[in-house]
Amino acid sequence: MKRSAISACVAIFVIAVASTAFADNSGRLYGKLTTVDGDVYEGLIRWDKNEASWGDILNGTKELHRHHSSDRNHEKIVVFGITIGDRWSVGNASSAQSGLCFGHIRKIEPLGDDAVRLTLKSGEQVRLEGGSTDIGDENRGIVIEDSKEGEIAFDWDEVESVDFSQGPANLKSEFGERLYGTMTTRHGDEYTGWVSWDADELFTNDVLDGEHKDHTRKIAFDKIRSIERRNSNGATLTLANGDEIVLRETNDVDDSNRGIAVYDPAMGQITADWDAFEKLEFKTPPAPIAYDRFDGGRRLEGTVYTDDGEKHTGVIRWDDDEEFTWEILDGEDREVTFDIEFGNVKEIKPVGFHAATVTLWDGRSFKLRGTNDVDDDNNGIYVKTSDGKKIEIEWDEVDRVEFAR
Repeated sequence: MKRSAISACVAIFVIAVASTAFADNSGRLYGKLTTVDGDVYEGLIRWDKNEASWGDILNGTKELHRHHSSDRNHEKIVVFGITIGDRWSVGNASSAQSGLCFGHIRKIEPLGDDAVRLTLKSGEQVRLEGGSTDIGDENRGIVIEDSKEGEIAFDWDEVESVDFSQGPANLKSEFGERLYGTMTTRHGDEYTGWVSWDADELFTNDVLDGEHKDHTRKIAFDKIRSIERRNSNGATLTLANGDEIVLRETNDVDDSNRGIAVYDPAMGQITADWDAFEKLEFKTPPAPIAYDRFDGGRRLEGTVYTDDGEKHTGVIRWDDDEEFTWEILDGEDREVTFDIEFGNVKEIKPVGFHAATVTLWDGRSFKLRGTNDVDDDNNGIYVKTSDGKKIEIEWDEVDRVEFAR
């Protein structure tokens, strides 16, 4: 009996070691980092703490070149109740939030303290500026697990460029495995995918901390089976061994949490803040999303159907802003934020002035609101037809838009 028990323990240990050593990290960011001093390092990459896989989103702002001829707001100048003139001012912002999955990027080149030039797989170059800690000197560090020198952290101003490529699948990471699971919201909606906790923790070796019975506890995520919101100031953790523990009073487990994000490759990223979050159950992940899953994007194409029965087919510019499949449509539903890659969108149908039903290629539909991508603050849908004609359709004229795949 003792011998067979020992043999079983040894077998389990060998399997565990083998699974760690040969974990599939083909979904992890990988590439060559060149410093401003000309040194080159190569390996797995962790970007700004909370991006480390090809499906993670690099966030920033981009300069806009509006087609709108009416980008100015008109205001009457009134003195003592008498109109004495008119004032025109620029109404639409000259920049807008933008972002894209790292998998579409071939090369990143920092441009000073607050900007970056991206070369995509398509060859297109995109300039983004700050607006998040992903870009600029607010970046929280770029870590590379160099095959020769081990883990090295770089500040933004030390980096000349990063060239991405597909890394070997069997590379071991000191961070462990990417977190994967199902998030349930307080409305009962469920979303499954790759997890980022508190815009900070991504991996099984990352640590969740909190106060328990006047003691600080630090628990690695690989010891946690599930996390459930208890109230605004605490959470109940169910550990892998079945024990339960309540933690409080840190931003990992209270309403100062910066968000629980789930990346679903058939949609994009879904983020719940603490008030919208109910529970996260960790699961064994499927095969990672490799670098070649992303194509660098192409022009948005499709057909716009109007309320008066017309239809216009061609290249589409949405909200006078997004024009590529790698770009992000954002909106909110039931206190959850959606960042949906346009390449995953089959149809958008306005629902009144303040919402739209967004249908994905996999058949799921979401009624989104809260941004000008999906309400009447939309800056116009532009179509360039095959004969070169340019057509603008306002939000209240649109019946639906069907995108080409």
